[in-house]
Amino acid sequence: MKKLIGLLFLSQIFYAQQHKKVDFITCDAFIKPNFEQKSISGSVEYQFNVINKIDTIAIDAVAMEISDVKINGKSVPFLNTGKALKLYKGFKKKKNTLTFTYSAKPKQTLYFVGTPDDYQIWTQGQGKFTSHWLPSFDDMNEKVIFNLKVEYEKNFLALSNGSLEHCDIYPPLSALQNICSYSMKKPMASYLVMLAIGDFVKQTETTSSGTILEYYLDRKDSLKFEPTYRHTKAIFEFLEQEIGIQYPWEVYRQVPARDFLYAGMENTTSTIFAQDFVVDSIGYNDKRYLNVNAHELAHQWFGDLVTATSGVHHWLQEGFATYYALLAEQSIFGDDYFYYQLWDMARQLEQAKSSDNEPVLSEKASSLTYYKKGAWALHALRSDIGAANFKKAVKTYLEKYAYKNVNTDEFLAEIKKISPDYDIASFKESWLETAGFDFNGVQKYLSGNQFLNQFNEILSQNEVPFQDNKGYYEELMQSNVYSPVKTAILYQCELVPFEEKKHLIELALATNNIKVRQAVAETITFIPLEFKDQFTALLNDQSYITREIVLFKLWKRFKENQLDYIQLSNDWIGLNYNLKIANLTLKLVTENVTNDEKLAAVAELEALTKEPYEMIVRESAIETLLALKFPSQQVLISIIDATMHHKWQFVKFGKDKIRRMLSDETGRQDYVNLMPKLSEKQQQRLSQFLKETE
Repeated sequence: MKKLIGLLFLSQIFYAQQHKKVDFITCDAFIKPNFEQKSISGSVEYQFNVINKIDTIAIDAVAMEISDVKINGKSVPFLNTGKALKLYKGFKKKKNTLTFTYSAKPKQTLYFVGTPDDYQIWTQGQGKFTSHWLPSFDDMNEKVIFNLKVEYEKNFLALSNGSLEHCDIYPPLSALQNICSYSMKKPMASYLVMLAIGDFVKQTETTSSGTILEYYLDRKDSLKFEPTYRHTKAIFEFLEQEIGIQYPWEVYRQVPARDFLYAGMENTTSTIFAQDFVVDSIGYNDKRYLNVNAHELAHQWFGDLVTATSGVHHWLQEGFATYYALLAEQSIFGDDYFYYQLWDMARQLEQAKSSDNEPVLSEKASSLTYYKKGAWALHALRSDIGAANFKKAVKTYLEKYAYKNVNTDEFLAEIKKISPDYDIASFKESWLETAGFDFNGVQKYLSGNQFLNQFNEILSQNEVPFQDNKGYYEELMQSNVYSPVKTAILYQCELVPFEEKKHLIELALATNNIKVRQAVAETITFIPLEFKDQFTALLNDQSYITREIVLFKLWKRFKENQLDYIQLSNDWIGLNYNLKIANLTLKLVTENVTNDEKLAAVAELEALTKEPYEMIVRESAIETLLALKFPSQQVLISIIDATMHHKWQFVKFGKDKIRRMLSDETGRQDYVNLMPKLSEKQQQRLSQFLKETE
């Protein structure tokens, strides 16, 4: 064991030191993904300089077939370890050219989603995983200029990093194939290389500084450009002004991906984000892309332009992106929004501090720590030294380390130059090197906001009888105070009898604020007959979430109108099919719905448990059918499929469901009987669970 640990340690040292001896300059790659085979193949040319003597040069390449390896035009011996291509002969000091071909069936990082007629191919290389689909470098300190040519089906679009040079049909390729060439002008870390292929449509805007903003959507969502990308140009221009450095790349594009692993990923020049954020004008009020949009855009400076040397300094990317996204939102929504979000971050950090025991400067820190404590650290720093000094220091920091790698001390050194009297050591110790979060200590950064003072006052009134505060609550409800104060009042009064709070409820509805009216819908537990019309009017609110809440409550309260509510909602879809699933649920639990209609509702729900629907829809449909005790064969199959999905959340959901069902004798027999109807892959997966639960 000691020998193995020693070898691993030496290996880590080797990879960490290679970039100091060998400098890879450019990568020109020709790649061809294959949806049917879930594979990728291609050829690669690297230009590199040998700076100092080195015995072996390594390029990370996970589970790849590699052939025809040449250095400076001559075939050379090589070692393919299954994790890396290793070269030990044929290179010389200074300039070298390496070429080779490769193929792979990646188990991660390159994803094939959908059906042969309607698919997407996309990448997610967060951290160090691009080497699963493109021979590259897991070490973030090795920055390369990547230029990709992509062969793909003509009826689709292929997107990658940098400028689109040209798209052509080349003989002897089939006329059904295109090749598009993308090129970068500046170097970047390998984990930021991206690929996205799908049936996308495009719109563009040009910023005042001349940058082209490219917006993409799935063709079926072509009417959703404006609400999805609302305020994008404004936040782009704000960030350029606030950061003080013009956008450092030649183009900026954004593309949604089905069942993307995260909210978004800041690939250089080309962000991929989750399809969940593609919304219409009503859905925008329930779930908007704006914060993720601003976060990934901020990464183009913090993470892409300057990149942390290691995971210890990850906050230099995520903390900065989180904070600057919040500053961008402040420019759109105002100060009250800004301070409410800071307060909410602080509350989350306070609640997590007992279990979140790693400081910001730790590779083991949680995302909450990197993102939100990191953002809070920057807010404290900016508040302490002044916004102008902070901006000046950040600008100098970015200019000095552009296209390079940085650590925390290098950033703090720039702060010290601008604010020599500021106690950097104390800041670093308390904010970055100490675990936990001082909720009370940060209140000084929030106390100047009048809205938050009122909000905290309302929260402190939890034990005070309603009648003692009724007049004050009604006064606030009619004021222009920021809406979280009003929603807090409603939630605090949830258990107060309706007749006592009737006037307060009427005042809340009269605000015409979507979130306040939604709070009314959530907190009214019994709908008096005389209030029926007012409550029903909430079905017209510009919120799919409000409509779902109200639909279920009306159906439950007014049994004589149940069929009317079903008829009314028949054509509703909603956000991630929430209203469609609500309608189908009501059909299955309403007595007067015919058997044929119920069977049709089951069939619709079964269809929603499968591709091409996204996991959030599939999961909701599965949960609905199980809760209503309609565990059809399709539901059982869909649960197996969930356990083989690429999103870990859906995998966990599927595993939990199938294990629970197999623990019951009836459920186990249902699955055993299903075995002959399954594909070979599904049979293998089910066999694993049957054996595990014997």
